[in-house]
Amino acid sequence: MRNARTRVLAGLAVLAMIGAACASDSTSSAQGTGASTGLCASIDTSGADALANVCSSGTLRVATDAKYAPQSSFNVQTETWQGFDVDVANEIASRLGVTADLQDQKWGVITAGSWNDRWDVSVGSMTDTIDREKLFYFTPAYYYTPAAIAVYTDNSSITGPADLTGKTVCVGVSTTYQDYVEGDLKLGAGAPPFDFQISGADLQTFTTDTDALDNLALGDGVRCDAAISAQQTIQAYIDDGGKIKLVGDPLYYEPLSIAFDKNDPSDSQSLSEAVGKIVDDMHADGTLSALSKKWYNGVDWTVSSASKGSVSPSA
Repeated sequence: MRNARTRVLAGLAVLAMIGAACASDSTSSAQGTGASTGLCASIDTSGADALANVCSSGTLRVATDAKYAPQSSFNVQTETWQGFDVDVANEIASRLGVTADLQDQKWGVITAGSWNDRWDVSVGSMTDTIDREKLFYFTPAYYYTPAAIAVYTDNSSITGPADLTGKTVCVGVSTTYQDYVEGDLKLGAGAPPFDFQISGADLQTFTTDTDALDNLALGDGVRCDAAISAQQTIQAYIDDGGKIKLVGDPLYYEPLSIAFDKNDPSDSQSLSEAVGKIVDDMHADGTLSALSKKWYNGVDWTVSSASKGSVSPSA
């Protein structure tokens, strides 16, 4: 879900640049003495809960993925973050009255929970699932995505999930796409019902969805016969010149939420509730809709996607 496909993020030098940028943001934010605007202006910062800590520090530490365009990506040339999730995170911080400190974190580490106060929140298109609800507080969904199948651009033998038996299917690790192929996916309350349509596939996992798509784009069957990711992520990869294509109808629809660690050393429930109210407000005043149209070619993905129909670039 992000247009600068960020293959340039390979290598230690790139990681160092990201780390330096994040460290710089953290340093400048830490110099604040607490928020005097937004929601935080009315918060008692003498408390020990996560909301009081964020308001006192003046910084909201946000975990997201630097290789997940068009949701979030880090431009190493301009040393700036960009994407839908980035804009959402910055808007949430602004409404709290603090500054967002964006941190590049591996998806498997984020979804494992028990963050040990390394960051406050995940604004990274996380799907609310029954299993994840044991680890996280979730806000109301801030947007929705269809899970889609991609194949190499020259492939003509795979047109839908029934054709994936015995095929190598590539996905990002610790994603709902992995759970779906394994037959273990249980979405949270309010998600549209779905059926498991893939059986007997050879599952291969990669660090990120983009890595899975990169391996698919090497050629038909070279590493992957197909890959599964969010339609928006696949379409952004195609728009950036990736040699893959979308096939078939959506496998299921994901309600995507902002997540907070239930095991946070400082109680994160108050922060979760505050941000949940901000998400509701951003729906009501059209902010989320406008950001969706900005990053997804004019499409509003902030309403339930089940009515959007088949997978296509203009869905």
